[in-house]
Amino acid sequence: MNALPLLLALAQGGTVVGLDDAIRTARAHQPQLVQARDATAVSAAQADEAFAPLMPQVTGTAGYSRSTANFAPRPGALPANLHFSTSSLWTSYDYWSSGLNASLLVWDFGQTRGAWDAARSGYEAQRQTERATWETVLLQVRTAFFAARAARDLVRVARDTLANLQAHLDQTTGFVEVGTQPEIALAQSRADLANGRVQLIAAENNYETAKAQLNLAMGIEGSTDYDVGDDRLLAVEGEGRPLDALLEEAIRARPEVASIEAQIRAQEATLGSVRAGLLPSLGVSTGVTDAGPTLSSTVWNWTAAATLTWYLYQGGLTLAQLRQAEASADAARSQLVGLRQQIRLDVDTARRAVLASLATLDAARDALVNSKELLRLAEGRYQTGAGNIIELGDAQVAETTAAAQMVQADFNLSAARAKLLQVLARPAPGDES
Repeated sequence: MNALPLLLALAQGGTVVGLDDAIRTARAHQPQLVQARDATAVSAAQADEAFAPLMPQVTGTAGYSRSTANFAPRPGALPANLHFSTSSLWTSYDYWSSGLNASLLVWDFGQTRGAWDAARSGYEAQRQTERATWETVLLQVRTAFFAARAARDLVRVARDTLANLQAHLDQTTGFVEVGTQPEIALAQSRADLANGRVQLIAAENNYETAKAQLNLAMGIEGSTDYDVGDDRLLAVEGEGRPLDALLEEAIRARPEVASIEAQIRAQEATLGSVRAGLLPSLGVSTGVTDAGPTLSSTVWNWTAAATLTWYLYQGGLTLAQLRQAEASADAARSQLVGLRQQIRLDVDTARRAVLASLATLDAARDALVNSKELLRLAEGRYQTGAGNIIELGDAQVAETTAAAQMVQADFNLSAARAKLLQVLARPAPGDES
């Protein structure tokens, strides 16, 4: 199911949303990711803009004017014995002109090329930032999906518990009527049933809230009239490997590392470009013009020029730009060191969480098996009159608690694996990166 059918299904209600559905929908609609894509498109355009000055520049012009031809000499600009008219007339004349000019930067010691290299590295940095945004969105979607699945399972636990409590009440009512159980057992059973209803209402509300949070993670505005599927994350390959092995993989794959490395390259290219600005640049140009008082009496001219430009003093601008680029590069290098340390902590924490969750899940599974057996024995003792309502209630609470712990342990394992995938920058199923 792609994103559009899922949106239509959510609008109609009654569908089942799987993990892959949620991921595909987030890829298409999540605002954070859309913004990151737009920022990448901006960076790509900026790189193209930086490349443009390296190409020939061609300009065409066309113009028309009508003006008077009164002459106003500047003192000393003409010979003293030259006679000219001082009268001012309102007679005006047409003047038509057109031209074509081409220019090319020949050499500037790498100033413009350095600016282009910096822009390209900036684009690569933003592209990696977009990947990092997707990894974050993917973690949010997975975590929200597993939270919704856990909330759904807790609704089932609450419903099963309520059904058991109703059966206990029916059984206790019969026992009290025949006198094998006291009245207090009936009151206790009714209180337990009422508490079970409260727990079911709370569980159902939590499920709806979890689905609303899943909608937010997917980046859609839609109904929560759907159920989440039973999808789970399989074991992450190498999740039990030593820290150093996983850390090496994470540093190679994390887009944040690649982004900062690209930023460093961008600042180094900017440094080269700014240094080149201390030297002259050479350009050539040529042009053709055609002008005259009427379109049928224009004359053409051709020009060619070579220009050497050297900014000898700009008030310290170039030196300030050098200091800025050097400081920015140093800051990026320091940021990279800090990021590597953070990645080490993230990987270590994530792998430990997976291992702890696996152990907890096994313990929770054993607890659930034993609590179910305890409830079965307590129900048997109560039915034969050997047990009482307190013993039965305690056994029911233990079974419900164990079932909830099992759901929580299953969620913790899925969430821990999702986090490990994120810190390792492992691709999602169907990921294009």
